[in-house]
Amino acid sequence: MNKDEMKIYWHTSSHILAQAVKRLYPETKLGIGPAIEEGFYYDFYREIPFTPQDIEKITTEMEKIIKENFPVEKIEYDKQNAEEILKDEKFKLEILKEIPDEKVSFYRQGEFIDLCKGPHLSYTGKIKFFKLLSISSSYWKGNEKNPSMQRIYGISFPEKKDLNEYLQRIEEAKSRDHRILGPKIGLFSLQQEFGPGLVFWHPKGAIIRKIIEDFWKDIHLENGYQLLYTPHIANIKLWEMSGHIEFYKENMYPPIEIDEKILYQLKPMNCPFHILIYQDTVRSYRELPLRWAELGTVYRLEKIGVLHGLLRVRGFTQDDAHIFCRVEQIEEEIMKILQLVLFFLKSFGFDKYEVFLSTRPDKFVGSIENWEKATNALTQALKKKDFQYQIDPGEGVFYGPKIDIKVRDCLNRLWQCTTIQVDFNIPERFNLRFVNEKNEFEQPIMIHRAIMGSLERFFGILIEHYNGNFPLWLAPVQIKILPISETFFEYGEKILKILQKEKFRVRMDTSQEKLNKKIKIAEEEKISYIFIVGEKEEKENTIAVRKHGKGMLGTFTIEDIINILKKEINTRVYLDENNL
Repeated sequence: MNKDEMKIYWHTSSHILAQAVKRLYPETKLGIGPAIEEGFYYDFYREIPFTPQDIEKITTEMEKIIKENFPVEKIEYDKQNAEEILKDEKFKLEILKEIPDEKVSFYRQGEFIDLCKGPHLSYTGKIKFFKLLSISSSYWKGNEKNPSMQRIYGISFPEKKDLNEYLQRIEEAKSRDHRILGPKIGLFSLQQEFGPGLVFWHPKGAIIRKIIEDFWKDIHLENGYQLLYTPHIANIKLWEMSGHIEFYKENMYPPIEIDEKILYQLKPMNCPFHILIYQDTVRSYRELPLRWAELGTVYRLEKIGVLHGLLRVRGFTQDDAHIFCRVEQIEEEIMKILQLVLFFLKSFGFDKYEVFLSTRPDKFVGSIENWEKATNALTQALKKKDFQYQIDPGEGVFYGPKIDIKVRDCLNRLWQCTTIQVDFNIPERFNLRFVNEKNEFEQPIMIHRAIMGSLERFFGILIEHYNGNFPLWLAPVQIKILPISETFFEYGEKILKILQKEKFRVRMDTSQEKLNKKIKIAEEEKISYIFIVGEKEEKENTIAVRKHGKGMLGTFTIEDIINILKKEINTRVYLDENNL
């Protein structure tokens, strides 16, 4: 089945789930039940929480409904009849009131009927293999002021092997969970008591962060960007001018009173600061495009219930860049951005991705002419760089169209990373100008661009993608020297100093543990390479090399192994016994 067909398959599965719940617990109120990226869910309102035993009962009832093989039929009703059908379903009535059409569609299977625009499979019996996965809570319409719903997630497939493969992948994903793995191997911690949603970077995580930051800065400088650093806080007037107070206030920390009742605001975005730097002098068309980049830490007051490890936090570092250019320069700049994005993502091991182009929404700022020029520039850039992409109609931000790039990890999961947004709004709000060839003032276009999205989120994705087994160039500890006994500490120190001089991140285990225990500890720490030294190695001026997860690679001179490892670092690919 293709993606669209699977969406229909999963949507029908969600209706079977809802039918089973209503049979077993008729007092339950229905919310919504869409297909999602992988699988489906249905939201229910019920005073008593669902239990694992309830899930077993619901599963059994779903199997009965599938065997009963009800035809799934679409029926249209006018609003009055629809209200009568839904009179006991308060959440469905709320949805009904928001539908502008005079007639609405329902889908019926057996005794169950649900307000839904579809489409669905023709029979419930077409669902072959399914599994209910988990229960979570959610607020109705995502608003914490609304009732709390119980969300049941599930997955289904036409073939059993597909279900088994999916479940195996889910188990693998659990073992890679960055919230467990990261603290376990000493990368970071989240101190819930003293700062929910704020990340504490430990030494190992901090060194990886430095490597990522240095690489990011280097490639930006090589690609014509200039680096900026801006404050974490500013007078609240700036955020009023930018529109954040009007449109984004609920996601911002409360302002702080300083300097005789002047209010200051922690920044939720870096953009206004870059605007102020742009306005610091009169700009000429000869300067454009002007490319500025910053690893800027921002703060957003996310609800505590939605915080999720490194993926959803309150303080994070955006890999922000803003490009000021003319309308006719947008296409070329987008092409350069796409080239930079591909290089960056591939360097970190992501060569599979999906691209989405979001077009003008119903509510927008700027002229339709500029929207069309910008959208066409994005489209042409994608085509010229040979990107396969999907259109998201009307999903652009109010100030301009955008491109989103989602990467696929080793478990085939999609992660939102890169976003490229064209902005007509901020240049107009701040009255940005440059002097054109006619010595007249002209308004620039602003391109917002982030490759990682946020450094914290990207790091969380990397941990799960590599299962903590980072490639050598990223590994916090690249080499651990294990002397067989105290007798060989001196030789180990000699090797240590040579490696440190060559800029390797290396440690030596000087504990009194036996060699097998030392190896076990190093493997658990996910150290890339283990260098074992004993009598034979000291006599021959060599080292025995073991690679994490691979075992022994053989005996090497220090010069040879240094050359091999430098090759691995420079190419950013794993080397093993087959390509040493």
